[in-house]
Amino acid sequence: MAAPPRAWQRMLSGRRLDLLDPTPMDIEIEDIAHGLAFVARWNGQTRGNYPYSVAEHSLLVEQIFTRQQPAAPPKWRLAALLHDAPEYVIGDMISPVKAAVGPGYGELDARLAAAVHLRFGLPAVLPATVKRQIKRADKISAWLEATQLAGFTEPEANRFFGRPDPALTHDLTLHLREPVAVRTAYTARHAALLAEM
Repeated sequence: MAAPPRAWQRMLSGRRLDLLDPTPMDIEIEDIAHGLAFVARWNGQTRGNYPYSVAEHSLLVEQIFTRQQPAAPPKWRLAALLHDAPEYVIGDMISPVKAAVGPGYGELDARLAAAVHLRFGLPAVLPATVKRQIKRADKISAWLEATQLAGFTEPEANRFFGRPDPALTHDLTLHLREPVAVRTAYTARHAALLAEM
């Protein structure tokens, strides 16, 4: 009988993460930050000399979430920062591809997210209201990325992501940075939020 296919990945930290049965003890923020800093949003179809990374996107989502919810406790701001953390091992698929793949992608994402949350002191499953607030910040981020980096017109972005409240976006100009700078910013923000908890 053939051995089952390998379902784990070796991380740069030395951890071995089982993708089908992830445990919090195999998750390190340095691995997440490194992976997300090298994963391109929009399948790399953005203007500039560097890809717009999931790590950069996550920093923006946490910033927008905090603008929306200025009284939110640090743990929910941390949840916003970590909202795409599973993508450090499963990559970032654009929404049309996720829909085509079906529920398997969502199930894998949910298992990884639960392990990440537990590793950093969050509930495995976020409260529905918090999840909705993070999703709202995520859509605002997507609108900004679409119009500033991915070649969408504002009417197109409005149709796909909704027109954001200008009070939440008025001074947000996206800049591309090399992956090492984004990785450093992501780990620093994570440490700052943990210190507030």
